[in-house]
Amino acid sequence: MNDKEKHIISLLPEYLEGALDAAKAEQVKKYLANSEVVSKEHKAYEALLEAFKKEEQLLPSKEFKGKFLAMLENEKKQQTGTIPIAIKQVKRRPNVFSGALRIAAGLALLIGAFAIGHFTANQRFSQELTVVENEAQKAKHIAVISLLENQSASKRIQGVQYIEEFSTPDTTIIDALVDRLLEDEHTNVRLSAMEALSRFRNSERVKRAFIQALKTEKDPSIQIAIIQNLVQMQEKKAIGPMQDLLEQEGTQPFIKEEITNALPKII
Repeated sequence: MNDKEKHIISLLPEYLEGALDAAKAEQVKKYLANSEVVSKEHKAYEALLEAFKKEEQLLPSKEFKGKFLAMLENEKKQQTGTIPIAIKQVKRRPNVFSGALRIAAGLALLIGAFAIGHFTANQRFSQELTVVENEAQKAKHIAVISLLENQSASKRIQGVQYIEEFSTPDTTIIDALVDRLLEDEHTNVRLSAMEALSRFRNSERVKRAFIQALKTEKDPSIQIAIIQNLVQMQEKKAIGPMQDLLEQEGTQPFIKEEITNALPKII
């Protein structure tokens, strides 16, 4: 880099701000077209300014703001102050580009500090939110279990319906639904429990519950629903209970027909 290129580079901040007169601006343009060094410095400085424009505005603390203003004031004094040479006091011509870079570097550090603080705050908020969500999930589980064990059939059905809010309910909820399917005296509750459990067909606990229910359930509508679910599960362990139900005299004809159609689909 020669002296002329250094001079042109020192004009780049004013050039980018549009503060140069026409003659100097033309001179800078000429070097931008012909000097790789000047062109590279121009792109770097332009990218830096563009980054500052796009930087998200973060609210600094009073301490950071005070330090930053002090840094700017110190920089101003350095650029406009004087330095002793021999006996004479000679005013130092400020190097605009060098000063601008120092300010830019300081600003970059400040923005970095704000960004770290912002990220840390967000991370802490995210962790706290996770804790709150976990606690809310636990509260939902407790509420659902309480409803499933309520003396009112309508409340038990309401508890079953709330299961839809859980993408992966824990074993306590699955067990509570199984209890409703196998033991509830109210047909609509058992049917609702069966429909809720059918969402988790891959669960071995659910498969065993459906097979067990097939042996004890007397309501035809629930029997058919269980048979259809077992077919969709392709649960071969259900073949024996289905055949037993098929051979029982008390089994409704349309249930036998359903089983007759279902068995070949599993076998």
